[in-house]
Amino acid sequence: MTGSLKGRLFVILVLSTGLVWAFATAWIYLSTRAEVERVLDARLTEAARMVSSLVDSQEIDVTVASLDASTIPPRRHSDYERQISCQIWSLSGSLLGRSDGAPETRMSDASEGFSERDIDGRAWRVYAVRNEAAGVQVLVGDNLDIRARLVRDVVKGLLLPMLLVVPALGGLLWIGVGRGMRPLDRLADGLARRAADDLHPIASEGAASEIRPVVTALNGLFSRVHETRERERHFLAYAAHEIRTPLAGLKTQAEISLRTDREDVRRTALTQIVTAVERTSRLVRQLLDTAGAEAGVGERAGTQVDLGQIVREVSDEQAGRASVRGIGITLMPPKGAADPAVDETLAVLAVRNLIENAINHSPDGGMVTVRWDASRLEVVDAGDGMKEEEIGRAAERFFRGTNRTAVGSGLGLTIVELCARRMGAELVLANLPPSGFSAMLRFGGRNPEAALKP
Repeated sequence: MTGSLKGRLFVILVLSTGLVWAFATAWIYLSTRAEVERVLDARLTEAARMVSSLVDSQEIDVTVASLDASTIPPRRHSDYERQISCQIWSLSGSLLGRSDGAPETRMSDASEGFSERDIDGRAWRVYAVRNEAAGVQVLVGDNLDIRARLVRDVVKGLLLPMLLVVPALGGLLWIGVGRGMRPLDRLADGLARRAADDLHPIASEGAASEIRPVVTALNGLFSRVHETRERERHFLAYAAHEIRTPLAGLKTQAEISLRTDREDVRRTALTQIVTAVERTSRLVRQLLDTAGAEAGVGERAGTQVDLGQIVREVSDEQAGRASVRGIGITLMPPKGAADPAVDETLAVLAVRNLIENAINHSPDGGMVTVRWDASRLEVVDAGDGMKEEEIGRAAERFFRGTNRTAVGSGLGLTIVELCARRMGAELVLANLPPSGFSAMLRFGGRNPEAALKP
């Protein structure tokens, strides 16, 4: 039962109620015992003084051998017969008289006031009055066992109704918890009946205040899932289109190469095939990189390495491809400062795509410059840049702009932007006068955890 929210709530309520009842019973027991003792002590005091006054007025003859029980004040509690016992002792130490049921042994050695004593295995509470004028000492006491039984009877009168009420109270609590949990049950039932593709928000009007935050959170989740699905749908549509185009070109150029007898036409066709294969290969790799970046490959704590190490490794990797077109890669490390530590997986994706993008957009014989320090990484090419109105869309998927290249796919800056967000960095793009284009990762520009939130 405790595995369910309803069961836990029921158990908590029952235990809380039982605990409160137990504390109340203990408090009533202690207060009742104290009150009973106070009242009975007052009665002992009154009875002892009454007997002493009767001795003074000679209404009790102390010369007789014993006291008649009728001389003791009237007893009001018939269920506790012989509760009060009385002894009259001379000041010289002889027993002058006792009431019916009083022990023959002296009940108290105290001269005056209250005291307690065990007589024949029974505890007595006694009040003593010393009457110097009459030369006697009056001892009036009652059995403590009778006092304890009186308190137990009072507490028993409280516990018996509780034993009868607890089952009924438990049933009422179970019914009340069930009715209180109905809004949550209705919410769960509505979610269970939903189709997998139904991402419409749940109506929060009329929902209980405790349920409304859950509904709001679920609606936010539905919205994020819907946006993700739409992005994936568009991504797949664009990816299919981008792959279909070079594949169709490959088929066409291959057919031309097979059918022609002209060497120049065949060579041109083969060159086009090589270009299409290169573009398709790069597109497939970037699609995989995009999927990995979106899946948060670096969201968990990855291996931290120096940024300079990654820049040098990626530059060496791209040097052969750049040299085919006579493009040089210049590295400008920070002076007098240590390289910043970055997530290895994400940094490799970002740096590779930045350098590839710069090589693709640089003219033959141009130069790609990479500079970095503790706060930024900047890759500069010598190309024509982008139109100012296109810079804001440069990181969109498959957006290639006016100055597109033959091997571009429009995913390079998208991957860089995704990696930057995961690393808590910011991608800043700008044209450089008179020519050239700057793509810069500015570290510390945002909170990486906040950047991951939609």
